[in-house]
Amino acid sequence: MRLALIGPGNIEFHFQKLLGISKQKFNSELEKIAQSFVNSNIELECLPDKGISFTLAKLYKQKGGQKVIATIPKSDKTFGIKHLEPYINEKINNKPIFDETIDSGDWFKHDMTKALFGDAILYLGRSPGTDLEKNGAEYLYKIMTGNKKGVEVAGKFIHPKIKAGKNFTIFVYSPFLKNKKLSFEDEAYLKKDKIKLVYIKNPNHLEKELKKFISQTPSRYSA
Repeated sequence: MRLALIGPGNIEFHFQKLLGISKQKFNSELEKIAQSFVNSNIELECLPDKGISFTLAKLYKQKGGQKVIATIPKSDKTFGIKHLEPYINEKINNKPIFDETIDSGDWFKHDMTKALFGDAILYLGRSPGTDLEKNGAEYLYKIMTGNKKGVEVAGKFIHPKIKAGKNFTIFVYSPFLKNKKLSFEDEAYLKKDKIKLVYIKNPNHLEKELKKFISQTPSRYSA
């Protein structure tokens, strides 16, 4: 199973200033989340950039995690990826954090497809970039599964490395949301488009739900 991580890039602003979570409590929570990944025997996918997703991927590897995949818009000609290079090249014990890379195209296609490179998403907080990735994945999944009238394109034609399948799920880490939940409208559209939504209470609950997901997940969507 591959879990796509999406979340805020500015940790201090988002988690300390906006949500009022102390650095000590926040760091402790991330340590436990990373351990839940290791215990669940999953692989991770993230954008190599500053923020909570990269921090968790790094902790996961430090704790003996097996595989982390970098999704990078290598073909972008508008903004470029030079600012990503320090994260792409970072190592732990002289070994790269990232075991594999996926070229997601340009930044515009990347933002629409990024979260579909996992079998499921772990949503780690509400921010403009995070919601762009979540909403893009939801919209394309709707098309992939034939739920947009008059339009249907299989995932492999959007990008051959897409993994989102028939059990596609968004895990929402509730402690990192001010109101603990998505909006009423968000929940309604996810239900309509047959995307599963699971609210996660804590790291132990996350581990339990990841293992449950693994046991129930069918093969990759192939329509």
